[in-house]
Amino acid sequence: MKRTAISLIAFLLLVTACATPTPDQPVNSDTHTAPQSNDFMPNPADSALTRGEVFLEAKGLATLESYPVQFMLQLKGELPTPCHQLRIAVSPPDAGNKVNVDVYSVVNPAEICIQMLAPFEVAFPLGSYPAGKYSLWVNGEMVKEFQG
Repeated sequence: MKRTAISLIAFLLLVTACATPTPDQPVNSDTHTAPQSNDFMPNPADSALTRGEVFLEAKGLATLESYPVQFMLQLKGELPTPCHQLRIAVSPPDAGNKVNVDVYSVVNPAEICIQMLAPFEVAFPLGSYPAGKYSLWVNGEMVKEFQG
């Protein structure tokens, strides 16, 4: 019983810590709003690393109930080793409203690492999109069509 109460308190603290107030400013829904920052986005330090692959088992798209509507890319898979770092690069919609996402890994070639797969499960924020019909593509494969 004590353990359940502690777990509940920890969960409530986590939820309230993640809630941030939003400023009272109008939102322009005519442009794509990308996420501000994320641990999985490519960065300049990646140029010193070697690009690798990922093994994707599941891909999905979640629609959050917010204004404007926000989208989350859900990925489940494995990295080639625990030393590989996941990268997710999202391109803005093209002329046909196709959103391309490149999912890959990077690794330091000089690092010695155990040779075993490293599972991951990620919910990556895609942001919001203006009104219209879009298609989401991950590593060249269509995942889902959605309405912005």
